[in-house]
Formats: sequence, structure tokens, C-alpha cells
Amino acid sequence: MTGLFRKEAAAIQLPIHISEHSREPIYHQIEQQLISFIVSGQLKPGTPLPSIRSLASDLACSVITVNRAYQNLEQRRFIQTVQGKGTFVADVQEGEKKQVADASLHQAFRAAIEMSFRLQNDPEQTRKTFEQILAEMLQERRRDG
Repeated sequence: MTGLFRKEAAAIQLPIHISEHSREPIYHQIEQQLISFIVSGQLKPGTPLPSIRSLASDLACSVITVNRAYQNLEQRRFIQTVQGKGTFVADVQEGEKKQVADASLHQAFRAAIEMSFRLQNDPEQTRKTFEQILAEMLQERRRDG
């Protein structure tokens, strides 16, 4: 066991948002948001995560749902459970983080383009909408500093 895991460290409050109306299973929503926090560096290696029961209570969902998300994340080596100490963010290699971030971005763009096509926008309109949103967001970022 490494010095990464500290019993006395309190688990943090996670800003996970669940959509009951999404087609995506709740466990997958939890999993994807935690991966995003880890890959972006918002959750650092060794950060203690809430217990399964605590997170289930916070999200008003089943313990089984959170357990499945944690098991999947542990299997993918994004988190690690240490018997008697808790569950912690694992030390994910930078190459893996980049690969996951790129795949997530690709998936999000793909979903947005599919929605645009379902709304019967042509490729040119889809591209213009993307460019408009990108310009707006860049302007907001410059304004917000």
C-alpha cells in the first residue's frame, strides 16, 4: 500500500448531476462524470471518494447503482478501494487520460451531430451552428478571464 491513501482524509462532495430523463443508465452517468473529473485533473490521485452508501444517498439513487459505477471504474483502474480505508482516485497515466478525454469529446460531438441530423439540419447548417457556439464560448471565456 502506498502513502497515497490516508484514512483521516474526508471524502469530498462530488458535483454529479443525474438526469432521470436520460436514456443513459444512472450508473453510466455517474461513471462518465467521475471519469471526466479524474481525466481533467479536478480529482487528483489519492483523493478519497464518498462511500457507496453516502453517494447513493446524495444522489437519491440505489446503492446497487453506485456500486456498479464504482466496480466499473475500479475495473478500468480509475479508482482503487483499500480495505478498511475507503475508495480513492487512482493514479491514471497521462496517456490514458488523453485517450479517454479524446474519446469522450468524440462521443459528445457525435451525439450533437446526430441530434442535428435528427432535427433535419444539413451538414452545412450543423457546421455553422458549431462554429457559432464555439465563437460564443470563446468570447465568454475571454470576458470571464
